[in-house]
Amino acid sequence: MVRYRNPAMAELSRQQVQYAPRNVRLKQIERAERFVDRLHPERFYAYGDVCEEVTGYRSEKYPDLRLTGGEVIRDLRCLVEDLSDSLDLSTADVGEPVLSVPEVATRFQVSTKTVDRWRDRGLVSRRFVVDGRKRVGFLQSAVDRFARRHAAVIDRGTRFSKVEEREREEIVQSARRLARDGESSTAICRLLAKRLGRSAETIRTTLRDHDRSHPAAAVFPNAGTALHEEDRREIYRMVRQGISVDSLARRFGRSRNSIYRIAAETRAEILLELPIEFMHSDEFPVAGAEAEILGVPPENPKARLTKAPPGLPAYLAALYQLPILTREQEQYHFRKMNFLAWQAAEARQELLLARPTGRAGRVAMDRVEMLLEESGAVKNFLIRSNLRLVVSIAKRHLRPGMNFFEMVSDGNLPLIRAIEKFDYTRGNKFSTYATWAIMRNFARSVPREHQQNDRFRTGHDELFLGRSDDRVNPFLMQRHRRQHQLVIEEILDHLDPREREVITRRYGLVDGTEPQTLEQVGRRFGVTKERVRQLESRAMKKLQRVASVESLEIPGID
Repeated sequence: MVRYRNPAMAELSRQQVQYAPRNVRLKQIERAERFVDRLHPERFYAYGDVCEEVTGYRSEKYPDLRLTGGEVIRDLRCLVEDLSDSLDLSTADVGEPVLSVPEVATRFQVSTKTVDRWRDRGLVSRRFVVDGRKRVGFLQSAVDRFARRHAAVIDRGTRFSKVEEREREEIVQSARRLARDGESSTAICRLLAKRLGRSAETIRTTLRDHDRSHPAAAVFPNAGTALHEEDRREIYRMVRQGISVDSLARRFGRSRNSIYRIAAETRAEILLELPIEFMHSDEFPVAGAEAEILGVPPENPKARLTKAPPGLPAYLAALYQLPILTREQEQYHFRKMNFLAWQAAEARQELLLARPTGRAGRVAMDRVEMLLEESGAVKNFLIRSNLRLVVSIAKRHLRPGMNFFEMVSDGNLPLIRAIEKFDYTRGNKFSTYATWAIMRNFARSVPREHQQNDRFRTGHDELFLGRSDDRVNPFLMQRHRRQHQLVIEEILDHLDPREREVITRRYGLVDGTEPQTLEQVGRRFGVTKERVRQLESRAMKKLQRVASVESLEIPGID
């Protein structure tokens, strides 16, 4: 398939190639060619109108999608090429002369590259089988129509003079000097075009041809090579951090516009890959639902703070400063969290129909990120409001020799999963559902803990601890490891649940587990390796700050 400017047009082409009969595709080619002649590049056209002009039926998909005439012209040319390519047409099938790209170039005394540019401006091409190979060709009638409509464009192309060897050398040397001074490729092309009285595209093409022919002496050595996925993600990350686009352009050998485009495309890719989960409700699409769902939360006039049990560390005692939520408040916050996630999923559909570099694409990405952030904030509030439940259940399951704080940590994950999976539309109280999930987790983990302890109990532990031995004392090592573990777990609670799980999985901080790779952790969260690396980096910086403030020595953190 040819690369389309709009995904909706690409989808239309795939559907017709796959499902439309041969005679229908032939008619669609003719309708598309005639329609191109009536389009104006600067006007806007509804997708439904475009679909009806080409196929004869009005699609109900994307009712609000509007395309510029320039987009439609280019994408209809792509559609005609794809349809004709699927039909295996020969030049004898069309009943009129067919011109090749070189023949059109000779007729108008222009370069073949100029003819390729004309194709995007409305010179519709088809694909024909010539000597057993698929080649681009133009119907004589299509060339004549384009010549009549674009006489000024053809006149400019005819008067264009080729770049001679001496001028080409001057362009290369001047561009090399400007590149050493730190100018981007776009700025260089613009400056030389103004100085030499050439178009910026002519300068760009001259430099690109030189770099391809002389890779060892290229002006922009990296411009002709495709960036690896990691480099694209790195560019996106650095742009988000506020690093100068000019410095990135010099570092990666790209133009400023290219850096902006890569960052926007990568941002869109990350958002499109991101799993958005929510409990759907029939009330979400109803008109006026947003004002009601996102309105003022219900109050609890009987709300009172509960005194924290003695002996809890500060970060657990702080949980008791939040009053227990009523059933109505739970319903409000769970509905709000899921509604915001649903809105984010709906907004992401708009991103499929927009170019990431365009204004519509930027607006769609901003909205998706904003909605996900707001939904995540509600989720974090629900987690904090219910962490006391984990503490209460952990106290009931505590056995001699078990670490209470380990049990609390172990119960946090089922609480988070319960919040993600709770179907608030059934009207049940969340504490009932969460209690069952947390107790089921403890029912598995507590016997496993006892079994692990029984395997290494000798009955003479005090005797071994009392002996003086120059060898490494395994019980002392175990005690030190436990102390380290407690310190690590205490500061890990300064992270949000997602960052905490990333760190524990990456460094194998959960008993009985091995450190996991970025790819393994990414599969757990349904995100890319680069996103896991970003979460890990952010979490480690937080831990470093906590360790510095509290003067803690933590293994593995400098």
